[in-house]
This record gives sequence, structure tokens and C-alpha cells, in this order.
Amino acid sequence: MPNTFKSEQRQTLLWLSVGVVFLFLLWLLTPVLTPFVAAIIIGYVLNPGVDWMERRRVPRVLGVLVAIVALGLAIAALVLVVLPILADELPLLRERIPVLLAKIDAAIGPWLRQMGAGGRLDFAALQKAVATRLTAGDGATSAVLTWLRIGGSALMGWAATLFLIPIVLFYLLLDWHRVIARIGETVPRRWSPQVTEMATEADQLLAQYLRGQLLVMFLLAAYYSAGLAIAGFDIALPVGMLTGLLVFIPYIGFGLGLVLAIVAALLQFDGWYGLAAVAVVYGIGQFIESFYLTPRLVGERIGLHPLTVIFALLAFGQLFGFVGILLALPASAILSVVFGRLRRHYLNSSFYNQS
Repeated sequence: MPNTFKSEQRQTLLWLSVGVVFLFLLWLLTPVLTPFVAAIIIGYVLNPGVDWMERRRVPRVLGVLVAIVALGLAIAALVLVVLPILADELPLLRERIPVLLAKIDAAIGPWLRQMGAGGRLDFAALQKAVATRLTAGDGATSAVLTWLRIGGSALMGWAATLFLIPIVLFYLLLDWHRVIARIGETVPRRWSPQVTEMATEADQLLAQYLRGQLLVMFLLAAYYSAGLAIAGFDIALPVGMLTGLLVFIPYIGFGLGLVLAIVAALLQFDGWYGLAAVAVVYGIGQFIESFYLTPRLVGERIGLHPLTVIFALLAFGQLFGFVGILLALPASAILSVVFGRLRRHYLNSSFYNQS
């Protein structure tokens, strides 16, 4: 018996070590995991639709192709709507940013000079630099590429990622249930009931969050676009759509959309009208999202405290970059289920209850 127990301990230690090495290798391979992670997230969202078509006797291969093509058409429609508007607005942006900088200089320049700090901010040089940057190149695409300074290697990397995502997604959706079954087979048999129960709970939590959040994103994109258009913004559609679609990144997404709207207001309107319109539209939008759309369509999200959400975004972003930001909340949902189980097990243990 003692020898058998020691043998089981050695096997447990061995497989735990293998698991740690596997996780470490995944961490090392983070830069090349982007298409696979993106395909897993998209596949999780699309798989119920593929299953629905399969139950209606549509061949799974055809159902997968239909789902991927529909997603591609939706993304293409979004790009075709946003890019032409941005292409038309960039020349206007070139003209208005220098005017805006001149207004800022006229408004605060005298005050800064009275405070003895007038020489610290060279608005003329800043105006010239911004105008030079915006006028560099011909057309919207050239201006954007020049401003972002995208290198050839980075551009090739993104192109490769975008090329691989639909390929990985196709094979993943095609064998989705087989892959899930293979993963389930690797769980030790004595842990299988507990792991299955936790996986079911995590799946329900993720399904409620991801699919509900997609609906919230599209509804908010329509609302912000319509609200800014009614307020008279020239670039209401791209700013509104980007604000709505960025909502999937809590706090950060809304903040970026708000900054875009404030910049658009400062560039287009004189006085306080533009800022007041942004405050009204975005204030109502935040109220609708927080008190109506999210509770009804997403539920209580994943039940995490706002500070925990911010920490998860920073931690996963630091560890895995942009992929980590995308995975922060889904991974936190899974971890919340695991930690909840561990907490209940700890509170029921003799170690905790023994006085």
C-alpha cells in the first residue's frame, strides 16, 4: 500500500509538471497564437448557428461555410461603410486641426504668458507638425499608414493573421464537438464529474456574456450613430459604430469612443454645442447600456467587481498583449467558476472548520 501510494504521488507530480511545461510553452508561443485564439472565440459564437443548421439536415461542411461567409460579409459591409467616410473626412481633418490649435492658443496663450509659462508650449510648431503629418502622402490610406508608421514586417504579420483566422476557424468548427470530446478525455476520471460540472457552468456564463454582448454592441453602435447624426456630426456613422463595437472592452472601449466623439466635436463645432451634444448622447447611451441593455441581454455579465475587471484587463494585457485583452473577461469568467468551487471546498474542509 505505501509503495502504491508513493507511485500515485509520483504520477500526479509527473503530470502536474507536464501541465506546467505545457502552459509555459503556450506562454512562449503567445505571439503566434493570435489566429488560433481569435478562431476559438469566433467559433464559440458561431457554433450554435452551425449546430442549428446541422439539426435541419444541412451538411456540417456547408453550414460552416455559410457561417464563415456570413461573418465575412458582415465585416466587409462594416469596412465598406466606414472607410469611404473616413477617406472623405481626412481632408477636412487636415483643415480643421490647425484652426483648432489656433483657437486653443488664442484661448489659453495669454493666460499662460501671464503665469510665466508662455514659452513652454509652442502651438505654432505643433500646428505645423500636425499639418505636415496629415498632409503627408496622397489619400486616406497613405495618411493613415504614414501616421501609424506601419513597417513591412508588422503589416505582413497582420496579413498572415487575417489569412489564417478563417482557415483555422473552418477546421475548428468542422470538428468542434470532436475537439471538445478529445479535451474531455484528457481529464483524469476521478475529476471528470467535477470538471464537467464546472465546464457546464462556465459555458453557460460565457454564452450569456459573449452572445449577449454582441447584441449589446450592435444596438449601441446603431444608437450612437443615430444620436450623433441627429446632433449634426459629419462623421456620426464611423464614430458611432466604433464606439458601439468597442464596448466589448469594458471601460476602455467606452472611453476611446468618448474621446473620438469629443475630438470630432472640437473639430466641427464652435462653442460648447458639440461638447454638450456628446455629453447628452453618451450619457444617455451609458445609462441605457448599464440599466437596460446589459441587465436584460447579458444579465449581470460575469459577476466581477469593477476593480477586478480593470485588474484582469491590465494583467492579461501585460502577459499576452492585445490577445490578452480579448481574453481577459472570458478567462476571468472561467476563473471565477474555478475559484468559487475552490472557495466552497475550502469552507467545507476540516482545515477551515477545525478549531
